[in-house]
Amino acid sequence: MSEGPFLDLRHLKMIRAIAEHGRVSDAAEALGVTPSALSHRIKEAERRLDLVLFTRIHKRLRMTPAAEYLADVADRVLSEMDRAERDVRRMDRGVEHVVRIAVEAYSSYHWLPGFIKYLQTHLPGVELQVMASVTREPVRALTNRHADIVVTSGGATPIGTHRIPLFRDELLFIFPPHHHLAGKAYVEGHDIEGEDFITYTLTPEPDREFARLFRPSGRYPRWTAMVEMPEAIVELVAAGQGSSVLAGWAVRPAINAGRIIGARVGKDGIEVPWGALMRSEDKDTGPILDVAEALAQWSSINGDFG
Repeated sequence: MSEGPFLDLRHLKMIRAIAEHGRVSDAAEALGVTPSALSHRIKEAERRLDLVLFTRIHKRLRMTPAAEYLADVADRVLSEMDRAERDVRRMDRGVEHVVRIAVEAYSSYHWLPGFIKYLQTHLPGVELQVMASVTREPVRALTNRHADIVVTSGGATPIGTHRIPLFRDELLFIFPPHHHLAGKAYVEGHDIEGEDFITYTLTPEPDREFARLFRPSGRYPRWTAMVEMPEAIVELVAAGQGSSVLAGWAVRPAINAGRIIGARVGKDGIEVPWGALMRSEDKDTGPILDVAEALAQWSSINGDFG
């Protein structure tokens, strides 16, 4: 009987490892096999498919379009299998569903214990799993099923997704307590001209400080650093190494602790809507919708995530 043309899990893991590491030796080490065994596995996969998956350039492997496609499929399949295995194990603990949640851009989870307590009361059969590695590409995380719900800012609802509104949050200029602007209730364009400024993205967004304050006033701070983790920005600001603009709910614990000072962005302030984004296929019924709606109810009780 023929072994068939199909790849098995070993091949999918191999393709994903090579996509991540680029070298046979590194991929083999990650998989716990010898480089010769991995090379044999590559040849076996190419023989079964009757096509070339990788070409060699010096000591690295270049993926063909077919391999790139399979790497994307492997990532989804293996993630789903890993999730299924964890879900089955949780069934022994009375957990009926596991819902994976992430927050766009921010890794501030001071709100999480309160929400989990609320969830245990209202949805006792659901367990929440926090996915910290998907904060930069929320839609891709949903499409690849790395996350089921991503809390995102802005009002856009990308194709293939469904959004449940959560709350509106005001952006805040943040400074160290000793800063000369720390006593102001709001900060205007002329206040920040030339000030050291730390940002987590260099891409201007239409509803944020660049478009609403910097550009209209023609006044700009002095861009000193790009730090992709807002939580690290808070630490730098607290240490007196610059100022920044971040979501109010995310920096409120540091403000309440007296480590930084917050001020409104402009006299009228800038409010940003936050919502729970999920796949369109989950918007009508099921545990993902239940958790998103519970998050909306909980945040309405608390006002936001602060």
